[in-house]
Amino acid sequence: MDHEDAAAAPGETRAREAIERAEIAFAVTRHGPVRSLEEAAAGRGVEPRDIVKTLVVRRAEDDFLFVLVPGDREISWPKLRALLGVKRMSMPDATTALAATGYERGTITPFGATTAWPVIADETVVGRAISIGGGAHGVAFTADGSDVIRALDAAVADVTEVSRPRA
Repeated sequence: MDHEDAAAAPGETRAREAIERAEIAFAVTRHGPVRSLEEAAAGRGVEPRDIVKTLVVRRAEDDFLFVLVPGDREISWPKLRALLGVKRMSMPDATTALAATGYERGTITPFGATTAWPVIADETVVGRAISIGGGAHGVAFTADGSDVIRALDAAVADVTEVSRPRA
């Protein structure tokens, strides 16, 4: 684990302190600006499927949750709605996501979020090394997915599907 550098962004500091409090093994990876999942994976030295995106989902007004989704997958809305017993959900805009989590898009992580929203991890996160956002652009934490799930008290469920190719 590398030590915090004095110039760390506030979001990174908050995320790092939270993952340290969780007492799980992790490593910090830093990379420059990226424009795609593939570039982020290359910068982190992992496969795209090993990057776990933290998506913010709105269930109702002022009621959100985090969904941990591997890079090669996307939320299956029918599966997630069935799991939660709700008919409608949405992804908040960037301003709302920032207000709900304390992190701007592209940096969101459940670790150190300003509100500890419930976390649902897709079942494919269990038992393998993952790279999850570290609270600032170009910063990630690599840890065991099962440790992350335990630390976040995440529910584990089949809530994703293989990403469809983009046209």
